[in-house]
Amino acid sequence: MLFRRTLSAPGLLGLVRSRFERVNDPVANPRISLPDCLMSALAVFGMKHSPLLKFEEGVRRDGAVRGNLRRLYGVRQVPADTTMRERLDRVDPSELRGAFKAVLSALQRGKGLDGFAWLDGHRLLSVDGTGHFSSKSVHCDSCCVKEHRDGTRTHCHQMLGAALVHPDFREVFALPPEPIMRSDGDTKNDCERNAAKRLLRDVRREHPHLRLMVVEDGLASNGPHIRLLQELGMRFVLGAKPGDHADLFETVDTSPMTRTMEAKGRDGKRQRFSWVTDVAVDETNAESLMRAGRARWRIENETFNTPRNQGYGLEHNYGHGHRHLATVLAQLMTLAFLIDQVQQRCCGLFQAALAKSKRRIRLWERMRSLFMDYRIESWEALYRALAFGHHRPALTPFDTS
Repeated sequence: MLFRRTLSAPGLLGLVRSRFERVNDPVANPRISLPDCLMSALAVFGMKHSPLLKFEEGVRRDGAVRGNLRRLYGVRQVPADTTMRERLDRVDPSELRGAFKAVLSALQRGKGLDGFAWLDGHRLLSVDGTGHFSSKSVHCDSCCVKEHRDGTRTHCHQMLGAALVHPDFREVFALPPEPIMRSDGDTKNDCERNAAKRLLRDVRREHPHLRLMVVEDGLASNGPHIRLLQELGMRFVLGAKPGDHADLFETVDTSPMTRTMEAKGRDGKRQRFSWVTDVAVDETNAESLMRAGRARWRIENETFNTPRNQGYGLEHNYGHGHRHLATVLAQLMTLAFLIDQVQQRCCGLFQAALAKSKRRIRLWERMRSLFMDYRIESWEALYRALAFGHHRPALTPFDTS
């Protein structure tokens, strides 16, 4: 059974750890290193253990479990729950981008994106926003604020997500999400449009040679955003609805250049969708452009709903902090999801373990149980146990007598 060390947990986590070691630590001479704090938090999301405090207490109390954390995640000293929250609260979220880039670069080098191209070799980049924290009482200076008619306020954290998607594959590869939040001194909320400017410029800077076709909803179908995409050398397929773009549709409907094409769905039903694109449309590519536009939903259905509903705990309050904690934890959760998606596409043993468990949520339950009850020598041993059953001495029950 294929176990590609560079594109499975040990190789990917090793890359992530090396990037975490470059993150600026504002604490001088700390007792526990910042990389250990970051890797410990990543382990919470890797093991899908929603109660962070319960996970930390179990690991700190049981030396055998600490051994698993050291062997699998490279954590040398396990931080206390309070220490970890305080340290991560002071981390600049932008400094975690390097870990995402390292994983995606490994995916490219390992040919994991082969077959993922669409329309003349372009990769489809789906972009959309989502929320990950909301409270009427807990808040920080970075929170966006929603004013309600009854005079109450809701404080929230949102992010603009981006992921490489493909119409024919369930795997999606998340890029670093861009926080939508108030910056120091700001009195107005940030917005999705401003976040999109930052995100797309960062993507092009970090991946200058990647041929990208951006797929977004109707909010992106405006002149300034299209000019930004053109400036960055990105093709685009952007949603447009008659009710939201009345002037545009009036112009198109009366233009002699307008052409209408029809492609029936697999069930034979007719549906009307409309997009704005810079690709010249003809009979040879109309269906591919349509499928590219519809692939935008991959970011909602896979990149957001999977972490929300299948164990990662998106929207679960792991901690808010006073500065960056909520955003840093959301970044680490997205990074854990990216690592799992790379393994789902490229690691044969992970695929076998998932097939054996039938559902992701069941796989996480079994993985977490073995992590807490058995001495695990390696990720390969863990995946083999999940796929084919326990084998000594690679997996040994803890002595609880």
